[in-house]
Amino acid sequence: MDVSRELLFFFSGLGAFNGFLLSFYFIFWAKPKSQSNKFLGAFLFMLSVRVAKSIFYFFNPDLAYSFLQLGLTACFFIGPFLYFYFASVSNQKIKSSLQWKEHLYVLTPIVLLTNILVPFETNTELWRTYIIQGIYGVWFIYSICALYQVKDLFQDIFNKTAKIDRFDFWLISIWIGNILILSAYFFCGITSYILGALLFSFLFYILLILLFYRFQKDPYSIANKQKYGRKKIKNAEELISRLDDIMENEKLYRNPLLKLQGLASKLNILPHTLSQLLNENLEKGFSQYLNEYRIKEACEIMIKDNNRKLESIGYDVGYNSKSTFYTAFKKITGTTPAKFKAKSKISGTEL
Repeated sequence: MDVSRELLFFFSGLGAFNGFLLSFYFIFWAKPKSQSNKFLGAFLFMLSVRVAKSIFYFFNPDLAYSFLQLGLTACFFIGPFLYFYFASVSNQKIKSSLQWKEHLYVLTPIVLLTNILVPFETNTELWRTYIIQGIYGVWFIYSICALYQVKDLFQDIFNKTAKIDRFDFWLISIWIGNILILSAYFFCGITSYILGALLFSFLFYILLILLFYRFQKDPYSIANKQKYGRKKIKNAEELISRLDDIMENEKLYRNPLLKLQGLASKLNILPHTLSQLLNENLEKGFSQYLNEYRIKEACEIMIKDNNRKLESIGYDVGYNSKSTFYTAFKKITGTTPAKFKAKSKISGTEL
């Protein structure tokens, strides 16, 4: 292998290798441990297997038929897992609405029977003439179905009716990259068989660079978008106003046993909706939202009645332990309750 082929092997293989690593990350370690992350990991894994197969076959045309068949089999599931991923991030009721397991119950037997009854080694022409084209057809059909899941996003882009955030950009990039790689393999007779692998490596690193750049400018995290999906809460401002009124008037935060579910029931919404409301519109979680109300009242009490014991104040505003109160107070105000109390006694500073 000369230097140019060695470099070609290195750059084409680099994307596949890192694709495997990233797929394992999304399947086993990514947080939140959501269904969508697992689908994304499975999509990347299947795509990486297909790319790795094409790389080894390009540099070794005498590659074992079993390895070729494995790569093509993985290729069959690229489209479905892309579709499952897009459906899961656009619709959080994926278990009841998508029935993704039913797709696999149908697709998996087809793949197994084809591999067993019509092996690639003894039916090479049949595979190259019909089966491989069918595999690409499944990949393409599911890719179109994935696009349909986020059709509102593309409508927003073309109509310029909404700002595209980092997660939207992520979805667009994944779908376009998927189509480019599919096209490269489908038209490899016209272009080059290694083009798909090179495209995968190129798009993989370009995407990471662009995502890193946008991360510096976009306050929303991919984790939250994957957790809550792309559906916005239409009456968010009204719900926030009602939430603030309830907290101010009923002082619910004083209840040390208050949970997300209990507060959501006061608003007649699902806990998931309340969590999304806080994260996407106030950029804070339930615990932080609750702590801010509690610490605000604690500070007000210290200013009005400087002789009150700190532990008593903590219990009054909703904390069931002194340590929890002290930790939350310092996190919110940047100082300890004792220092705040001493300062307010001297200066009469109000919150």
